[in-house]
Amino acid sequence: MIAKLVPLVVPALLAAACAPVGESASVRGERGPGGALFVANKFGNSLSKVDLASGEETLRVESCANPHELATSPDDRHVALACYGGTSVDIFRTSDLERIGSIDLGENARPHGIVWHANGDLFATAEGQRRVYRIARPLDPDAEVFAFATGKEGTHMLVVSPDARQAWTTDLGSRTVTAVDLVTRRAPRSVEVGEEPEGIALSPDGKTLWVSARGSDKAFALDPQTLEIRSEIATGDFPLRIAVRPQGDYAVTADLQDGALTVIDTASARAVRSIPVSGREEAETRFQVTILWSPDGDRIYVAETGTDTIAEVDFASGRVLRRLAVGDGGDGLAIIE
Repeated sequence: MIAKLVPLVVPALLAAACAPVGESASVRGERGPGGALFVANKFGNSLSKVDLASGEETLRVESCANPHELATSPDDRHVALACYGGTSVDIFRTSDLERIGSIDLGENARPHGIVWHANGDLFATAEGQRRVYRIARPLDPDAEVFAFATGKEGTHMLVVSPDARQAWTTDLGSRTVTAVDLVTRRAPRSVEVGEEPEGIALSPDGKTLWVSARGSDKAFALDPQTLEIRSEIATGDFPLRIAVRPQGDYAVTADLQDGALTVIDTASARAVRSIPVSGREEAETRFQVTILWSPDGDRIYVAETGTDTIAEVDFASGRVLRRLAVGDGGDGLAIIE
């Protein structure tokens, strides 16, 4: 299947140096480590760029319908956005957020999870089609698109192996994790993992698959090859996402109903502490979703969709350093240094 990278006009600039909402962008005078944070604003149909040194939103542009997840290219020059309310993966330049093209995945695609692999290929789930897509040479006019069926309902989030030979998805409707062979096209393999598995992460060494099941209030450690469940770990309430620290020593779940993060020691597969971000009393208002580690593993960025903010959390102390103002319904996150 060949997909054309369709040129698009430069989107209108919606905001520059936008004023913070609620708390100041620099609580207690804190400054960030540098680099830029990109945020998919799913209710505002927009894409934000935040300067992490100052904490200010410097750009916001129109994106597509209901964007959820996003990923940056290996060279940090582009960001790809999964357009959950439509059928495409859209690509923007990170320097000025100019949209340079759109790769259409077909009717009822509803792209959600997205990975821009180190080998240059883009991978995305298509929840409405129960598929995973591999997009080879995504920046070329004749990008090649390959579809892989999961056969499961609600194919939502995904991770891809370091060698790009396998992908794993969480399938909300089927209560499964599915392994997809991206080379030989052998039939996908699935295993039930708790109630409503949604969050998924792969350890840096590729040897452990971490899954959070929001309906079970648990995290699971799986063998990526056999899909055997090695460990079950109790978390806070409604662990919507899970992310592994770049060093591989800890995994963290975003517990939506607690307004907190559960920290899991990956070696022992035990929860070792909880980090309050907003707390249970503000959980419904803040509505925290996506989490993202800084590249050095020192900070965690937590999307608070209900208040249009991103909480920046110091991992060592558990302190909320700042809340960064973004667009309406900030969800998917990506970062470049």
